[in-house]
Amino acid sequence: MRMVRLAVLATVAVVVCGTAYVYRDQVAQRLGFGGSAKAADQVQSSPAAMAQPPGRRGRANPGGAVPVVIAKIAQKPMPVIVDAVGTVQAIASIQIKPRIDSQIMRVNVEEGALVKEGDLLFELDARSLKAQLSQIEAQIRKDQAQLVQARRDHQRYEDLLAKNAGTVVQRDTAQTAVKAAEAQLEADEAAKANVQASLTYTEIRAPVSGRIGSISSKAGAVVRVGDNSVNSTLATINQVDPIYVTFAIPQIILPELRSAMAKGSVVVNAIVDDTKKQSGAMAFIENTVDPNTGTVTAKARIGNANELLWPGQFIKVEVVLGIEPEAIAVPSAAVQLGPQGAYVFVIKDGVAEVRQVTVKRTQDGESVIGKGLADGESVVVDGQLRLVNGAAVAVRPSPTEVAKPPAPPRG
Repeated sequence: MRMVRLAVLATVAVVVCGTAYVYRDQVAQRLGFGGSAKAADQVQSSPAAMAQPPGRRGRANPGGAVPVVIAKIAQKPMPVIVDAVGTVQAIASIQIKPRIDSQIMRVNVEEGALVKEGDLLFELDARSLKAQLSQIEAQIRKDQAQLVQARRDHQRYEDLLAKNAGTVVQRDTAQTAVKAAEAQLEADEAAKANVQASLTYTEIRAPVSGRIGSISSKAGAVVRVGDNSVNSTLATINQVDPIYVTFAIPQIILPELRSAMAKGSVVVNAIVDDTKKQSGAMAFIENTVDPNTGTVTAKARIGNANELLWPGQFIKVEVVLGIEPEAIAVPSAAVQLGPQGAYVFVIKDGVAEVRQVTVKRTQDGESVIGKGLADGESVVVDGQLRLVNGAAVAVRPSPTEVAKPPAPPRG
């Protein structure tokens, strides 16, 4: 008897559910859902709705129009930018080493100081060289006196030979003495120049302007030319203004970069963070492509008077290849990704339409669209989570517009 009751109840449930399904449209209208359940099923199964990623497909606005924020598309000039990661590199990094064996008498620079070309950095002991120079100068004066005497003797023998009072041998001997005195004077003058050159090595000056590093040897230390220890380098000067930024770009970009460089200077931006940026120009492209990475090394020369860039620093690099005069750009928030690729919601007559697009590049919060949108159309930038193809929308102002204070009254 109990089994019969259960069978009867099951039959009644099936009949009720079937009736509810057949009359689901009338039930939906009486409940105030504002649309046909059959239409909702069609929207859910439409190809445009299926183009959206899972979890982004909603009902056909059972609660009315979906509030969204839109942006109107307008063609505008957009730079063609290639992003890369670069390393800051000093244009010149010079190791300061002694050129003679001597002792450091004085250090005229502090560690880490900014020096100019020609500044005196180190003074070495020059007393021995100065003594040698004085000795050679005295020898030169002696040679000059001997040369004067040799020339007088030569002239005297010339006069005697003309009067047949002298011999040719005496005249030739006097002439040889003159030439020997002249050669000795030249040798002593060369020795003087050598000592003078060595004397300049006792004053070590900055070969370039830049920032000096650690100073390994202090006053009193003995330095030698053949020293191979860590202290053989007195200091290192890095030229930091201007400065190089080295980076690698994909080989596919190389033709466009070379073409841009042929037309003129190519702007390169070195970005430390969102608020700190230095601009320069392309200076060099390596003559080979690295076969292991498929990239080519490039260098940009950037002014660095404020020393924002530091040798060895990693930074973001933007290479501006040119300007696209009539680009279709939309806020990056408008572009969504689905199984079919990138898409946006275009608003026409208060209705959302799914539009597949091709994104050429994204920069500064904007996506440049290559195909799929036209000038003057409006796209949704906020509120896409509740949208489906064909959904009614209600446009609301963006938060930035709401935050603007009201205009003061006139008059």
